[in-house]
Amino acid sequence: MESAIAPHLQCPRTLARRAGDEYQPNYPCWSARAGGAVTQVVMAHFGVQSLGRELHGAACRALALITASFTLADGPGHHDLSHYVDAESYDNMIAIAYWDSPQAYLRWSAGVAAWWDHPARLQEGIGYFREIHMPHVAQFETMFNTPDHPQGVGVVMGSLSGEIREHGYWGAMRDRLPLAQTDALAPDGALAQAARPESPGRLRVAGHDNLAIIRSGQDWGATDGQERALYLEQMAPVLVAGMNFLRDEGRAIGCYSNRYMTHIDAAGRPLEKTFGVSHWRSLDALEQWAEFHPTHVEIFGTFLRMVQALAFQLKLSVFHEVAVLKPHEQDYEYINCHPRTGLLGA
Repeated sequence: MESAIAPHLQCPRTLARRAGDEYQPNYPCWSARAGGAVTQVVMAHFGVQSLGRELHGAACRALALITASFTLADGPGHHDLSHYVDAESYDNMIAIAYWDSPQAYLRWSAGVAAWWDHPARLQEGIGYFREIHMPHVAQFETMFNTPDHPQGVGVVMGSLSGEIREHGYWGAMRDRLPLAQTDALAPDGALAQAARPESPGRLRVAGHDNLAIIRSGQDWGATDGQERALYLEQMAPVLVAGMNFLRDEGRAIGCYSNRYMTHIDAAGRPLEKTFGVSHWRSLDALEQWAEFHPTHVEIFGTFLRMVQALAFQLKLSVFHEVAVLKPHEQDYEYINCHPRTGLLGA
């Protein structure tokens, strides 16, 4: 068993772990690993928003253009397609793309900037948004319950660790973050919104210091029998309830935005995979919800009861990735979107 923090990112701790050296988790988990050449990654969310069936075709074509651009030079090493109906009944189709180099992302972005900035984006009757996160490797952590099913940023990281010890207890998320060995990751500042003077229909949001983002997913496509029944009948309902709470009431506890999304294939068909993505004022606010709020306590408790009933033998694949970001590592822009879209709502 090893630490979730890669050896080259370990340093003498000035902040203690929540669990001591004697702690042994009840079930195995793994973290993504990257070679020393990878120092920073890009987690980029490109969204298309529409309202009503009459605009669905235009939205689908727009998403197809975005994903086609991923094949250009310096495109992402991996992307996922997803769909979400928000609280205002708008359809949101989002391509989440990952790069293992911010330089490659910036070159790719420059190549598509003319399309993104074109005045036609304001005249198509649909909305667009991009939420870009560029954490250094010391500022994010990952966790997977299977060693052969990497997802999200784990796909571009290249490999996985051995079994890790920092999971299965409150505070493990922070213990997996390399920077948290010496930094409390306290937030500073506030979100700020501004229109682009040359294009009033485009709104930008500036992120603040140590804003946190989490993507947490579930893939039940391989489950069957008792496990499938337990997931669909017990786990999924409490998960949806928690995600809806964060969507509708999360701002009071420091959650700026939450989307509970379904993976789709290239033809738009839903897959048996879901995930939540949420932005938080701080890692501490995320931890407080996870450890103490009834909605997440029920999610965590239901999951533990499920794995215990299955003697810790799961076909269900779960993962998450968490990043804590500096202001210059965030880029949020919304074009023709309703005012509760993403960070606009905060």
